[in-house]
Amino acid sequence: MKQHLASLKFLYQEVLKESIDFDFNIKMKKPSTIPEVLSVEEVQRFLNSFTNLKHKAIFTLCYSAGLRLGEILALKISDIDSGRMQIRIHQGKGKKDRYTMLAPNVLNMLRNYVKEYSPKQHLFEGQNGGQYSSSSVQNLIRKHRKLANIKKKATPHTLRHSFATHLLDNGTDIRFIQELLGHKHISTTQIYTHVSTRDLKDVKSPIENLNI
Repeated sequence: MKQHLASLKFLYQEVLKESIDFDFNIKMKKPSTIPEVLSVEEVQRFLNSFTNLKHKAIFTLCYSAGLRLGEILALKISDIDSGRMQIRIHQGKGKKDRYTMLAPNVLNMLRNYVKEYSPKQHLFEGQNGGQYSSSSVQNLIRKHRKLANIKKKATPHTLRHSFATHLLDNGTDIRFIQELLGHKHISTTQIYTHVSTRDLKDVKSPIENLNI
């Protein structure tokens, strides 16, 4: 619709040089949809369906820190700050740097992974070096969704949605969740209030509730 309006506006104003009694400044909102979210039990089954440590580490990090797929693949070993128990995200969506949480059990898993796979630069690398491919991650989640008997349509971003929702369930302040996710506007984060079953608990990464 926006393309059609822009074309008509250009036609009348720039080509025909005619005025038209029509307001082209129409505000159109995207349809509001509720994100698909996995339960804690479903996340547990999904992560425990992996026997390959590298693959399990990718999806564990995705859920435990609420990262986008592109952010995970761009991570470098130096971005894991074990001293401050944080993960630095360089130039995430909106070209912003931010920090997110690093849970103790995830750090242990990453140390075992690095010891076994010895990545050179990126935290997760392909067989021939360089950044791990997003298509491989997409194929893995489709395969293990079936292995874990999850009927919902799950993607890497579903784990990010689940992270945010489970944090909200645990009583975490929504402004804190906004910072962790790197949302510019609080309204973007507030969508998770529609799928949360909130219960006040201590603030911690939801991954700490799992036996991984």
